[in-house]
Amino acid sequence: MQIPEIVEQTRKDVVQQLQGRPKLAAMFANCFSNTLDTTTKRSPDGTTYVFTGDIPAMWLRDSSAQLSPYVELAADDVDLQRVIAGAIKRQIRYIHIDPYANAFNEEANGAAWAKDETETNPWVWERKYEIDSLCYPLWLSRRYWLATGDTSVFDEDFKRAVRKIIDLWRVEQHHQERSPYLFQRVDCPASDTLTQDGRGAPVGHTGMTWSGFRPSDDACRYGYLVPSNMFACVVLDHIQQVASQVWADGTLAASAQDLKTEIDTGLQQYARVQHAGETIYAYEVDGLGNHHLMDDANVPSLLSIPYLGYCAVDDPVYLATRRFVLSEENPYFYQGKLARGVGSPHTPSGYVWHIALAMQGLTASSLDEMNDVIDMLERTDGDTGFMHEGFHPDDPTTFTREWFAWANSIFSEFVITWLRRRRDV
Repeated sequence: MQIPEIVEQTRKDVVQQLQGRPKLAAMFANCFSNTLDTTTKRSPDGTTYVFTGDIPAMWLRDSSAQLSPYVELAADDVDLQRVIAGAIKRQIRYIHIDPYANAFNEEANGAAWAKDETETNPWVWERKYEIDSLCYPLWLSRRYWLATGDTSVFDEDFKRAVRKIIDLWRVEQHHQERSPYLFQRVDCPASDTLTQDGRGAPVGHTGMTWSGFRPSDDACRYGYLVPSNMFACVVLDHIQQVASQVWADGTLAASAQDLKTEIDTGLQQYARVQHAGETIYAYEVDGLGNHHLMDDANVPSLLSIPYLGYCAVDDPVYLATRRFVLSEENPYFYQGKLARGVGSPHTPSGYVWHIALAMQGLTASSLDEMNDVIDMLERTDGDTGFMHEGFHPDDPTTFTREWFAWANSIFSEFVITWLRRRRDV
């Protein structure tokens, strides 16, 4: 698609600011418009299809994150507004098709990652239920509204989708007793399917809402995925704001607030654990006394919760959790000659993720840490000029996913944030 003028101008402005670092400038020039250059299609019906890159499907999560760097620019460019609003409209349409699905086809063509034992629909590429898949369109739409003042995305279809999301999250507060969701995949790694005949490991009632899979698309060990429940709290606040200020619907606003309170109460009671003499957040819990200490590169992560809006960057429990996440106590923190950072069980052991490095920079309290992250990103592109999924921290030419638009977008977002922070010092 044609790049909106404001995006092209911003790219030129940032490259000019980076003239003393030619490699970093070239990387930004490549990455900033990558989503619009290569993964975005405008449809005749006014919607926007945003696929993930090397996989020809639109993830509700990825498409929102891919568009994130452009949201602040949309106020000054009608073409960009149409792109983002069109993506939100398509996301809402997909939620109506199947709120349990995480990724969708451009057309109802029956294409799919695998033939799974679950409810099927020709629009659905994959039906791994992940809380964040429903959070991200709400997060994107509220940010778009605040940036542009455009309320047109909050139409009746959007409102019905909000009700559907709240109803689903309430059902999944009682997953074992009430949920219709089942998912099994055969001839696959254990991380690609759910145990207990497709229901997942047992859970107790906590007030939190259940998730089958992580934002990595890997199965949860325990059903209450803490960072995703935190993200749900954030977007339920967003729903309350839209319901009150746009729809003047006090009943819907109260429903969102009540659910947020229940989930957050569960988080404070069950997700805080003791580790090495500090209170930190676990990554997953089950409400039966078990918890899992780790963090994953994909967002929402424990590292990302101030970025998403759940807490302040100087919150004491977050800071303690962050120290754990960015240490070898986290089983998925790796370091090598050229980089150190969070990886994922989704990729080979030892691989650091560019998304996690960018998120470390976006949540850093000090400019020194941000500078350190910029340096690591600059030297780990594998001589491609782009970001990737996971890479070997001793040899960044060894990586997964040559074409991964989310990584390019969050890198670009961090570069802009870093430059702004340097100006403010």
